[in-house]
Amino acid sequence: MDDRTTGPGANPLRRKADGARTGLHAAFAVACLIAVVCGAVVGWSAWTDGSRTAATVVPHRHAVMAVTVDGTTYQAGGGPSDRTITVAPVTWHYPPDRAHRETVSVPPGTRKGDTVRVWVDDRGNAVAAPPDTAELALEAFGFGTVALTGTLLVSGVLVRFGLRIVDARCARAWETEWEDVEPLWTGRLRPDQGADDG
Repeated sequence: MDDRTTGPGANPLRRKADGARTGLHAAFAVACLIAVVCGAVVGWSAWTDGSRTAATVVPHRHAVMAVTVDGTTYQAGGGPSDRTITVAPVTWHYPPDRAHRETVSVPPGTRKGDTVRVWVDDRGNAVAAPPDTAELALEAFGFGTVALTGTLLVSGVLVRFGLRIVDARCARAWETEWEDVEPLWTGRLRPDQGADDG
């Protein structure tokens, strides 16, 4: 059976709505590819920016050995989801002729007189440790994942909305066509059709 009509490969059973649905599914497939590219670009950008920042920070971070001068205590984080950390007052010398005393984070179980490592800046003040490769990679992965997921969610919502519009139009068209066909097909009279109408 030849189901072609006017064009090569045309199908008389294929409606405009079918073409619209196919186009929307194709658009979503393209959006998935774009999402992957966006995720990769954002992740790579975060990696390069983080690496550049780390390269700037690392020369000004110095690890020194400090001695605890008292017992440990617990310190809650600033936010409700932050974990409690163990802290203790410690002393160190950096530069060698300058003494410092601050309360810093220490490993659990640290006792008075123990030696701990502290990261300091060029002036000898306690600072956060410089980011390592694993932290930079995790941050880049996180940014890339957010970009990928966001693009997929937005494109998925748009495609879903488009499909709902196509389905609604298709249902209205079907109802209109059925009103014309149903009386002839079932033999029932229309409300405006008399018994003698042909």
